[in-house]
Amino acid sequence: MRLRSRLAIFGAKLAYKAIQRTGRGSGSAFPGFLARRIDPDILSVMSRMVRGKIIAVTGTNGKTTTNSIIYHALKAEGRKVLYNKMGANLLDGVITAFVLASGKGGRLDVDYACIEVDEMASLGIFPGLKPDCVIVTNVFRDQLDRTGEVDIICDRIRRAVQEVPQAVLVVNVDDICSWALREGCANPVLTYGISEKMGEDIPVGTAEMIFCPVCGNRLEYAFFQYGQLGVYRCPKCGLERPRPDVSAADIAWKKGRCSFTLDGMQVECGARAPYNVYNTLSAYTALYAADAPGEKFGEMIAGFDYGNQRESIFHIKEARVQLYLAKNPIGFQQKIFLLMKDPEPKDVVIQINDTRLDGEDVSWLWDVDYHYLAGANTATVTAGGARCDDMELCLKYDGIPCASTRNMRHTVEELTTKGSKNLYIITNYSGLYRTNRMLGELQSAGTGGAVQDGRRTGGAGRRMMSTGREGAVS
Repeated sequence: MRLRSRLAIFGAKLAYKAIQRTGRGSGSAFPGFLARRIDPDILSVMSRMVRGKIIAVTGTNGKTTTNSIIYHALKAEGRKVLYNKMGANLLDGVITAFVLASGKGGRLDVDYACIEVDEMASLGIFPGLKPDCVIVTNVFRDQLDRTGEVDIICDRIRRAVQEVPQAVLVVNVDDICSWALREGCANPVLTYGISEKMGEDIPVGTAEMIFCPVCGNRLEYAFFQYGQLGVYRCPKCGLERPRPDVSAADIAWKKGRCSFTLDGMQVECGARAPYNVYNTLSAYTALYAADAPGEKFGEMIAGFDYGNQRESIFHIKEARVQLYLAKNPIGFQQKIFLLMKDPEPKDVVIQINDTRLDGEDVSWLWDVDYHYLAGANTATVTAGGARCDDMELCLKYDGIPCASTRNMRHTVEELTTKGSKNLYIITNYSGLYRTNRMLGELQSAGTGGAVQDGRRTGGAGRRMMSTGREGAVS
């Protein structure tokens, strides 16, 4: 290793220690920035140290969960794995993950690296990372002021994949946006999908693309899963969804658990929503594409925590509080679906902010079908956050009575004391970490901490701010 690279790694580690000691941030991005300033080629240098395959996960929704499944699957097989566990998925965050995984001499001792990569940052990361496998989870509108429309996102991902022609491109054929990425790419392609409708009661939401990417004619769908995901064909040019190489079937939900067959293997897991079935399928396909071991996948996924600190459950006084992250129309629609699956009376608080982390353009709120809340047995609905007025207006246009709050803590305290004792909070990014921390503080010390997908984490809510996604955009 060059002296310059050693100095970059040493300086970055020193910076991380200083950040941890002073408590000024999580240190998930700045060490990588410093290392890159010292050695612009540091990512290339360190990625070459990985003994086995490098798997990159990109796309709009599901990156963090998919990447976590891949990581835990490889760990279950006894492999040494590097991944950006702090969730920082921009260039500096990826470099930080590599730096912090290195030993005293700056060398890596890992068999695999699974790296979550922001879709808009992929073009600047893939050439240095040189992944052996690139998985695209899906493409939806997200943070409009930063990413624009889906064609801009698709173009950025396609150009990034073209930079690594040796990488296997793993795409969801149910998503016409993802499937269209193969055009213009010389990469080998492996596909996954679900050929049966997962449920009749799943809100479809807004489809991002309903026109053929080849001839521009309107696509015909046999059915939608949600968004534009489904089984499609073009009646004009003959383009149609291909049969996936890897698929899930016989999907059923019962008592908060999900069972399905995955490439012929019977799986039971804690996936409570359709998107997590896709995340599980995408991770399994990525492992297959990377020729990685997967004998213990079924055992691992049975106990996997799909929460990822974004679906935490708290117990405050006698109330159960469920926290959800929603950052775009499709994600929000799926969270409403989860509310509908709970037949008990419930209070709902929706917190929407417009910081740089969230995206300043919140016009996407108008693409969510809020009328489903009318059938979710909601006792009260309250809008909060910097854009609570926008949220309240959207709800009223869909006939959903709504109050507003400027004090989230007071509202939560009141609802957990006088409400239905079944509280759901939906928030976008900047509110997620503050709300996690606030709920952790309100939770009685004797309850043993937050719960991730039904399992207590020993006070995870109180530690949330120290593991935030600094420098991350997902």
